[in-house]
Amino acid sequence: MSLNIKPIADRVVIEPSAAETTTASGIIIPDTAKEKPQKGTVVAVGTGKTDYTMTVKVGDTVLYGKYAGTELKYEGKDYLIMREDEIYAIL
Repeated sequence: MSLNIKPIADRVVIEPSAAETTTASGIIIPDTAKEKPQKGTVVAVGTGKTDYTMTVKVGDTVLYGKYAGTELKYEGKDYLIMREDEIYAIL
Protein backbone atom coordinates (compact mmCIF):
# COMPACT_ATOMS: atom_id res chain seq x y z
CA MET A 1 0.00 0.00 0.00
CA SER A 2 2.44 2.65 -1.14
CA LEU A 3 0.81 6.06 -1.32
CA ASN A 4 2.55 9.16 -2.65
CA ILE A 5 0.56 11.53 -0.43
CA LYS A 6 2.36 12.94 2.61
CA PRO A 7 -0.08 14.63 5.02
CA ILE A 8 1.04 17.77 6.82
CA ALA A 9 1.13 18.27 10.62
CA ASP A 10 -1.52 16.22 12.48
CA ARG A 11 -3.39 15.00 9.40
CA VAL A 12 -3.87 11.34 8.42
CA VAL A 13 -5.01 9.70 5.17
CA ILE A 14 -7.53 6.88 5.62
CA GLU A 15 -8.82 4.33 3.13
CA PRO A 16 -12.45 3.68 4.13
CA SER A 17 -13.65 0.10 4.44
CA ALA A 18 -16.23 -1.12 1.94
CA ALA A 19 -19.86 -0.45 2.89
CA GLU A 20 -21.93 -3.37 4.10
CA THR A 21 -23.98 -4.96 1.29
CA THR A 22 -26.09 -7.31 3.44
CA THR A 23 -27.41 -7.23 6.97
CA ALA A 24 -26.65 -9.86 9.62
CA SER A 25 -29.93 -11.58 8.78
CA GLY A 26 -29.11 -11.74 5.04
CA ILE A 27 -31.17 -8.83 3.72
CA ILE A 28 -29.48 -7.13 0.76
CA ILE A 29 -29.05 -3.36 1.22
CA PRO A 30 -29.67 -1.29 -1.95
CA ASP A 31 -27.05 1.32 -2.95
CA THR A 32 -29.37 4.20 -2.08
CA ALA A 33 -29.79 3.01 1.53
CA LYS A 34 -26.15 2.26 2.33
CA GLU A 35 -24.56 4.32 5.08
CA LYS A 36 -21.11 5.87 4.83
CA PRO A 37 -18.48 3.61 6.37
CA GLN A 38 -17.12 4.73 9.75
CA LYS A 39 -14.15 2.38 9.76
CA GLY A 40 -10.99 2.44 7.70
CA THR A 41 -7.28 1.77 7.48
CA VAL A 42 -4.62 4.45 7.95
CA VAL A 43 -2.42 4.64 4.83
CA ALA A 44 -0.36 7.79 5.57
CA VAL A 45 0.42 9.82 8.72
CA GLY A 46 1.74 13.36 9.10
CA THR A 47 4.68 14.27 11.32
CA GLY A 48 2.57 15.82 14.08
CA LYS A 49 2.92 19.28 15.59
CA THR A 50 5.88 20.59 17.58
CA ASP A 51 4.36 19.76 20.97
CA TYR A 52 2.26 16.78 19.83
CA THR A 53 3.27 13.32 18.62
CA MET A 54 1.01 11.18 16.49
CA THR A 55 -0.80 8.25 18.14
CA VAL A 56 -1.92 6.39 15.01
CA LYS A 57 0.46 4.72 12.59
CA VAL A 58 0.22 3.33 9.07
CA GLY A 59 -1.77 0.09 8.99
CA ASP A 60 -3.99 0.86 12.02
CA THR A 61 -7.72 0.21 11.65
CA VAL A 62 -9.63 3.16 13.07
CA LEU A 63 -13.17 4.38 13.78
CA TYR A 64 -14.12 7.94 12.81
CA GLY A 65 -17.22 10.12 12.56
CA LYS A 66 -19.70 9.65 9.74
CA TYR A 67 -19.01 13.09 8.28
CA ALA A 68 -15.39 13.50 9.42
CA GLY A 69 -12.60 14.50 7.07
CA THR A 70 -12.41 15.55 3.45
CA GLU A 71 -13.07 13.04 0.68
CA LEU A 72 -10.32 12.60 -1.89
CA LYS A 73 -10.12 10.47 -5.04
CA TYR A 74 -6.52 9.60 -5.92
CA GLU A 75 -5.43 7.13 -8.62
CA GLY A 76 -8.94 5.68 -8.81
CA LYS A 77 -9.33 5.01 -5.07
CA ASP A 78 -11.31 6.88 -2.45
CA TYR A 79 -9.53 8.27 0.62
CA LEU A 80 -10.30 10.59 3.52
CA ILE A 81 -7.93 13.22 4.89
CA MET A 82 -8.66 14.25 8.47
CA ARG A 83 -7.04 15.51 11.64
CA GLU A 84 -6.01 12.86 14.13
CA ASP A 85 -8.42 14.28 16.73
CA GLU A 86 -11.35 13.35 14.44
CA ILE A 87 -10.49 9.67 14.95
CA TYR A 88 -12.46 8.10 17.80
CA ALA A 89 -10.67 4.80 18.35
CA ILE A 90 -8.00 2.41 17.12
CA LEU A 91 -9.25 -1.15 16.67
